[in-house]
Amino acid sequence: MTRAVFVVPAALFVAVAALFAVPFILELDPKALPTALQDQPAPAFELPPIDGMPESLGLGTADLRGRPSVVNIFASWCVPCLAEHPLITRLAEDGVPVHGINFRDEADDAIRWLRRHGNPYARIGADTDARASIEWGVTGVPETFVLDAEGNIRHKIVGPMTPKMLESEVLPLLRELGR
Repeated sequence: MTRAVFVVPAALFVAVAALFAVPFILELDPKALPTALQDQPAPAFELPPIDGMPESLGLGTADLRGRPSVVNIFASWCVPCLAEHPLITRLAEDGVPVHGINFRDEADDAIRWLRRHGNPYARIGADTDARASIEWGVTGVPETFVLDAEGNIRHKIVGPMTPKMLESEVLPLLRELGR
């Protein structure tokens, strides 16, 4: 009986430690969350433009076909969104069609944020109730998707895009897709 008092907790500790060690042993990236929509068509959705932003166009599934593009889910209250914003702007300046889904934001706040930091988006859909974002499998903001010319999701970035991700993941994939 006294031996079991030591063996059972030790065995449980080893089992839990092994679970935490597997990602490091296999060199798995904990931020690399696969999407169930990988290589699948983007979900059907239709979002209105940001209310009160006359130059803004809404965004829907049909807008994602024709050439490779990027969809960025962002919000004015999202600090990491601001950190990645220069990279999103760089993509747009390089001629990549970049579309935005404004996630659970107040229209006035979104407009003020875009005017202050620049609007790199060809089209922006206001997802005030997050229904479209849920269909995309979004777990938080920012998230960025790379789509092929047929509107299929080819890559997903959870969290803010970094310069390394842009150079090693996004740009090579866009080149491969014919951008």
